[in-house]
Amino acid sequence: MSAEHEVPIRDESIRLGQLLKLAGVVDDGAMARSVIELGEVLVDGSPEVRRGAQVRPGQSVTFAGETIRVVGGALP
Repeated sequence: MSAEHEVPIRDESIRLGQLLKLAGVVDDGAMARSVIELGEVLVDGSPEVRRGAQVRPGQSVTFAGETIRVVGGALP
């Protein structure tokens, strides 16, 4: 079963590795790098293998059965 949730960002984009950490789907940057390089992370349905790829509001990221929708807006 997949889970879906929104993650707000305050800037116009966020690096993919940072987003995975912010969303809590990976423990640290090393894990983010590993799963991204293995092609296990999808951005808008396509594999993304660049940890520094920019993700913007309106895009979705899927990893390990979780879908993260990036939304604009300030973090609390």
